[in-house]
Amino acid sequence: MSLDAVLSKIDTDLPAATDRLMALLRIPSISTDPAYKADCDRAADWLVADLNSLGIKTEKRATPGHPMVVGHLDGPGPHLLFYGHYDVQPVDPLELWDNDPFDPRIEETPKGEVIRGRGSSDDKGQLMTFIEACRAWKAVHGTLPCKLTFFLEGEEESGSPSLVPFMKENAEELTSDLALICDTGLFESKTPAIVTMLRGLLGEELTITGPRIDLHSGMYGGVAINPVRVLSRIIAALHDDQGRITVPGFYDGVPELPDEIEAQWQGLAFDHSAFLGDVGLSHPAGEQDRTPLEMIWSRPTCEVNGIWGGYTGDGFKTVLPSEAHAKISFRLVGTQDPLKIRESFRAMVREMLPEDCEVSFQSHGAGAASVTETSDPSFEAARQALSDEWQVPAAYVGCGGSIPIAGHFQNILGTTPMLIGFGKDDDALHSPNEKYDMESFHKGIRSWARVLAALT
Repeated sequence: MSLDAVLSKIDTDLPAATDRLMALLRIPSISTDPAYKADCDRAADWLVADLNSLGIKTEKRATPGHPMVVGHLDGPGPHLLFYGHYDVQPVDPLELWDNDPFDPRIEETPKGEVIRGRGSSDDKGQLMTFIEACRAWKAVHGTLPCKLTFFLEGEEESGSPSLVPFMKENAEELTSDLALICDTGLFESKTPAIVTMLRGLLGEELTITGPRIDLHSGMYGGVAINPVRVLSRIIAALHDDQGRITVPGFYDGVPELPDEIEAQWQGLAFDHSAFLGDVGLSHPAGEQDRTPLEMIWSRPTCEVNGIWGGYTGDGFKTVLPSEAHAKISFRLVGTQDPLKIRESFRAMVREMLPEDCEVSFQSHGAGAASVTETSDPSFEAARQALSDEWQVPAAYVGCGGSIPIAGHFQNILGTTPMLIGFGKDDDALHSPNEKYDMESFHKGIRSWARVLAALT
């Protein structure tokens, strides 16, 4: 089948494709706020209607939360599943938006045209790149090149509470040869990339309790245990002088980077000075024997996300606090076991407690890392397709964050995930004035057309 004709159709149809994206962006599908439940339903209905218009048999599936959108199209060749999410983040603080976040518009910027509005990059714009590629292919050839399943959820931005049960209940229907996920970005906003490493995440909150009430620091200071001091000592002990994490057994399952991937990453010429400079920093912290890109993509971390105790209001109050609190997260790689790390971390904390102190823990989730094996020929075919579109060699990259759906495809369905996205570093995801470059939207559609041709 002619790919050139499909690419030409995409170019010609770009204004209409943009209008369709704008219509979807106008729906305020904020999943975490119950006030927008009807709007989440409306976004799901919009996608059902759009996919059905392409001859893809699609329906809205109820869940205890927001609905799933599932569509199927029989065809030859491999069975590909496409995943995206139609829900968006809240818009607060609203006063920092230049315009209504749900009144999307095209804006001229010094770097080119952008689509401005909530969800433009995360994830409605990305989601629609694949649908528009399918639309163009269908318009040119009257059919699509393979068997396709669409799996679109409405709770990604609120923790996906319905996702795992739905996948388990519908595993046979959703299992495919390859799962395509469009929720990532270009490396340094210019290099097309396939994400093959996603870090896992473990969240722990601990409370250390000493005296039964806050104490007068003049009456009790020095003789009474201070939970903030105890907590500070524990936190300081989590890393050694070289930045390595000291939790016993923490590095079990942490792999070394394969030589070919390390060479590819070095070829990206990552500018860590600019990366840190953008946020007012200059010197890489963390493990001192690792490169900055390794630390972001392929090494585990332990970070304190919040710490509090005692009096923190205006003015001054001389107390010894009864309690001290901290939130600590671990980013995980390779085959690190989050549950074993949780047990080891809690045991370490308990061993460091002095007399007269107790500790309690609250879990904030535990998910293992996701690593995709790139030996499947589909990956090299897709990488070449991206390189052809962007005229830049595409790369296999890691991602410092966590995208749980990738691991769910592997662990629940036994399906290999392929993560391709076209977001840029300055898209302001989850922030005011979110945008998606028109280049990302246009070339994203063309990229998916090339990937479909390469995979089928």
